Formats: sequence, C-alpha cells, structure tokens
Amino acid sequence: MHRRLRKDKNSIYQDSWSLFKIMADFVKGYDELDDVGAAVTVFGSARLTEDTPCYQKAQEVGKKLADSGYSVITGGSMGIMEAANRGAKVSSHAESIGLNIDLPHEQKGNQYLDRELKFDYFFVRKVMLVRYSLAYIIMPGGFGTMDELFEVLTLIQTKKTSPASVILVGTDYWSKLFEFMETTMVEYGTINKKDLELISMVDDADEVIKIVDSSLNAQLKAITEMGLETSTYGMMLKDIHDLRGL
Repeated sequence: MHRRLRKDKNSIYQDSWSLFKIMADFVKGYDELDDVGAAVTVFGSARLTEDTPCYQKAQEVGKKLADSGYSVITGGSMGIMEAANRGAKVSSHAESIGLNIDLPHEQKGNQYLDRELKFDYFFVRKVMLVRYSLAYIIMPGGFGTMDELFEVLTLIQTKKTSPASVILVGTDYWSKLFEFMETTMVEYGTINKKDLELISMVDDADEVIKIVDSSLNAQLKAITEMGLETSTYGMMLKDIHDLRGL
C-alpha cells in the first residue's frame, strides 16, 4: 500500500508563492494589454539576421500591418521579432509591442518597441501572445516557432479561442510541412482535411494584409452576434474596420 508523501512547510510555502507570482504575471498582462485593440502577432526565429530575406520580409510585413492600423505584437527579442517590430516602429501608425521573458541571463528586448512587457513565466507570455491577436503570422523559425504554430492551430481547431487567421509566410520554407499535413496527417486521420482551411500560405506582404482584413471582419461579425459590438474591444475593432474602409 502506497503512502502519500507529505510536503514540508517550506515546500508548501514555495508552491503557494509560485501561484501568487503566476497570478501577478497574468494580471500584469491583462492590465497592460487591455487597450491594444486590433493587433496581429508575428512569430519567427530569433536567429535570422537583417541581411537575410526572411528578416527583410518580416520588416516589410510589420510596416504594412502598422500602416494599416494594426498593432504588431512579437516576443520582443531579436531576428524575425526585431524585424517585425522595426517595421511597425518605422510606420508609427500603430504600436510596436514586445512581450519578453525574464531569464537568469537577461534576454534583452529589441530597440524597436513602443511598449515592452516582461513575464516571469513562459506559459503566461504565450497566453498573452495569443490572447490579444486577431491573426497570427508565422515566419520561418525553429522548434519554438513550430510550438507556437501548432498551439495556435489547436486552440482554433478546438474552439478554445476565437476564429483567427493563421498565415504562413514563405512558401519555400513551409511548403513541405504543409504537404506533410495535407498527405500523411490527413491519410492517417490525425487531422481532417477541413482543418487545413485554418491555414493560409503566402509570400506577398499585401496578401497578408488582405487576409488580416478578412480576419478583422470575421471577428467583428462574431462580436456583433454576441451583442458585444459596443464593448471597448468591439469599438476598437470597428474603428479599424472603418479606417480600412472594409
């Protein structure tokens, strides 16, 4: 017969303190980002430097998003994140936002942020990267980017978050992964072919904006159907909708 091991008081205290820190992380995120309005999150590798085509494309996308009135949210670090923030910062028509993480060896935010938040917990930061976006742009990236891509797809597929566009930018990079989903995953029955409709794959920055505009319309329609069109968030989306002439 197994006996439950009793925790000592110090361990219980540490667990309780961790819960309060987690709550504080969430509260900080909700308080600081409550006024963001129409925003798009850009995911991608921190390793890609400004002399790469991917960095330059991310910068172009970030600028076009901000020019269109959409705030740009990233993980706040280097590479693709810096590029997207840089484009938004140059535009100055919308906010450039970075959600960073506190690490023992400090991970510095990039220099192109209008607003930077630092979180203690990766999972809280991930919630915030998803929570305030009406579309997700996935640039080339590694394991972390793949994790973010499939988490976003899972949340939308299982209706745990509102419908939103998932946009893979860079057909050269993403086509083999999409082919794997389209063939092997569908053939094994681990996903439905209809699930692939959640994903758009493009190269052109203007096409990205068209898809984001479509996502804005979908979210505004959903909010209206729920009777929340006069909420603060609903009014923010309506302002961008009218500004865009959609």
